[in-house]
Amino acid sequence: MLLSEESYKKIDREVAKYPAEQKQSAVIAALAIAQDEKGWLAPETQLDVADYLGMPAIAVQEVATFYNMFNTKPVGKHKISVCTNLPCALSGGVGAAEHLKQKLGVGFRETTADGLFTLVEGECMGACGDAPVMLVNNKRMCSWMSGEKIDALLEELKK
Repeated sequence: MLLSEESYKKIDREVAKYPAEQKQSAVIAALAIAQDEKGWLAPETQLDVADYLGMPAIAVQEVATFYNMFNTKPVGKHKISVCTNLPCALSGGVGAAEHLKQKLGVGFRETTADGLFTLVEGECMGACGDAPVMLVNNKRMCSWMSGEKIDALLEELKK
């Protein structure tokens, strides 16, 4: 087993929400728990989740590669997703992304040399009125991200 006992207990709590014969329904939650522990979903981690849920490994891989919240390659300590879908793009999302690229010295799907930041384009985050928006590590939504707010966020995350 690749995950900690605590992670398997969390997965068990998710599995318990579904009928016994449908435990594969907890695959998204199980992958999120595994990623929280490991930082990304290596092939062996995906296989472990598949075995634990009693489902084909390819089915787990299909879920892991379909949703952009899952990292199937190593990422920095802080993954910053910038929404560049049309409403956000029209409201400063592209400019915010360019500001981040310049400040971090990386492009989309790249990680800074110090391993602190990975920058990715995000899909719609459902906060178009708050544009430009960013999501840090799939958990923290940041709204109205001006250049000044981006700089402050980066400084905070460096600590």
